[in-house]
Amino acid sequence: MPNALAFLALLIWPIVVVVLFRRMPIERALIWSILGGYLFLPPVVAIDLPAVPPIDKMSIPALSAYLVCTLMLGHKVPLLPQSITGRALFALFIVAPIGTALTNPEWIMVPFHPPLSGLTLYDSLSIMALQAFVLMTWALARRFLATAAAMRELLIALVVGGLIYSIPMLIEIRLSPQMNVWIYGYFQHSFEQMMRNGGFRPIVFLAHGLWVAFFAMTALLAALALARHEPPKDRKRLLVAAAYLGVLLVLCKSVGSLIYGVALAPVVLVAAQRNMIILAAAMAVFALAYPMLRIGGYIPVDWLLEQAGRISPDRQQSLQFRFDNEALLLEHALKKPWFGWGGYERNLLHDDITGRVNTISDGRWVIIFGIFGWTGFIAEFGIQALPLLLLLREVRVLKPAAIAAPLGALALIHGVNMIDMLPNGTLTPLTWLIAGALLGHAEALAAQRVASRQKRESDMLSERPKTVI
Repeated sequence: MPNALAFLALLIWPIVVVVLFRRMPIERALIWSILGGYLFLPPVVAIDLPAVPPIDKMSIPALSAYLVCTLMLGHKVPLLPQSITGRALFALFIVAPIGTALTNPEWIMVPFHPPLSGLTLYDSLSIMALQAFVLMTWALARRFLATAAAMRELLIALVVGGLIYSIPMLIEIRLSPQMNVWIYGYFQHSFEQMMRNGGFRPIVFLAHGLWVAFFAMTALLAALALARHEPPKDRKRLLVAAAYLGVLLVLCKSVGSLIYGVALAPVVLVAAQRNMIILAAAMAVFALAYPMLRIGGYIPVDWLLEQAGRISPDRQQSLQFRFDNEALLLEHALKKPWFGWGGYERNLLHDDITGRVNTISDGRWVIIFGIFGWTGFIAEFGIQALPLLLLLREVRVLKPAAIAAPLGALALIHGVNMIDMLPNGTLTPLTWLIAGALLGHAEALAAQRVASRQKRESDMLSERPKTVI
């Protein structure tokens, strides 16, 4: 049971956001409003008020920052992206819950379990409000974090955040994951899942230890990206920080994030910016195609299980469990492929005798596919993939020196996040923050390209000899 401090932390965060914006440049204040709330506010718990969606650590920082930027500072923060594709995905993301509600009015009977209620338009409005909250973070980042300097600020914040978070992480690795219990009075997940290889993996104030490990990997890549482009006097400190974060990542005992870190660290250090963006876009395309590949049987499940078995039998068993559940949930989801089953456990399977839920949905893709169908999946994953695909289009015509230094690393971080959302549910406020920053930068590059083309055409017309009659 959460204590009073858990609810107090949620209530006072808007005040923290106001203070940040008064004392910091707007880019830094925005980053720390979202990043700080994600890292330190209590997970799972929410303030549930009548007629409004639950207010939690995901929505409070976004709403607070948006109101401060628009009402207190007077900035315009457009929600709609510039491209037609972006606007279509935005509209689909907002209205998909309406289709889900309209196609799921029936109640579902479950043995020895209360019936699963049908959906109403009220349910869709509540979900749309939650959708709007996450899009606020995305729109703010698109507006204020699109420049090279702002993206560098974001990389710095990831490194600093990783170093700060390492302290409670190390405490939990040594003493067991207890920070959320000590501070907020409850444990947010299964304690058994935080035990690994005779020790513990940290969870701190996030939803799962996998989230913590992924953040440590993100901080590691950010430190390496900064070390590559900073002056020599700062490079040594950043490499030391990266080495420390690398050790921390190993101690997190998460094989997936460790593989990401080992594979991408040399890419961040030596690859050309354009090549990093190409790789990130390829990751995005694979994530978008994954449901079709899974349905068609093109994912090499047996080979992946064999590779996991070489690491350890436990990893093989864990991956087998994920694939088995994914197959069951996918089969269920395909019975309502366009708009899904909705929430309230309707997207899950129940035991025919006991009525208990007998499936676990780990991957973000299968969660969103089961709840909102193809419509919701295309909208959410399309919005996440769009910045990487637009960046790929723009950087093809740029000289290497014209590509912003932080761009490749942030693109890779976002691309690997999309890959990680296939086995895990790691869609976080940082995902939306980075996606918004990348989209804003891609739109700025597109605007420059169009302006440059128009100038060339104008110059050509002005140089054309005039005919005298």
